[in-house]
Amino acid sequence: MAKHGKNFAGARENIDREARYTFAEGLEVALKAKYAKFDETVDVAVRLGVDPRHADQMVRGTVVLPNGTGKEVKVLVFAKGEKEKEATDAGADFVGSDDLVEKITGGWTDFDRAIATPDMMATVGKLGKILGPRGLMPNTKSGTVTFDLAKAISEVKAGKIEFRVDKGGVVHAPIGKSSFGVEKLLVNLNALVEKLIRMKPASSKGTYVKGITLSTTMGPGIKLDTAETKTLGVK
Repeated sequence: MAKHGKNFAGARENIDREARYTFAEGLEVALKAKYAKFDETVDVAVRLGVDPRHADQMVRGTVVLPNGTGKEVKVLVFAKGEKEKEATDAGADFVGSDDLVEKITGGWTDFDRAIATPDMMATVGKLGKILGPRGLMPNTKSGTVTFDLAKAISEVKAGKIEFRVDKGGVVHAPIGKSSFGVEKLLVNLNALVEKLIRMKPASSKGTYVKGITLSTTMGPGIKLDTAETKTLGVK
């Protein structure tokens, strides 16, 4: 069994491990239990009633967090010609085509999100083994393969995150920084959960949202009351 330090143990003492907190209460408890000196990220794990081994039960998508993530996102765009200028004007941090492919092939990956125009994907596809495992590969489902670069870049910069259910049926996602406070984090949390609810697969039977746990980067997990999802559209 893993051993935790005194700070973690002290934080956990203030949490009722048997309780199921409302979203707002859970966030309040998490922020009070925070002990790290840096601005911790608040993460959420949502356990869904799906079997991701079946393609029709794979839950994967994106959501724009209304209050952003609190992180400065470095955006790279693969584009040519006029689209390069469009990407630069829209605020992309790195813009290019073959030159960027060569640089990434050499081992450089100092960026957080990658966007590409459709005509670049034949070239970008060569980077699959490098970008794929890092979650950086542009794809149409996440809206990162598009000719509307201005929109894609602005959404990513504003707090658009990607999520995907893992083998255990759990979606992990950040909802902001602890410095946001309860109100802003609650808005982001509701946006994420509401999006997951709207994406419920037709083939998913029984209880869909089985559990929700949130925590700060260094803090203990806090279980939330899934009954609150009923106000977000669960029937």
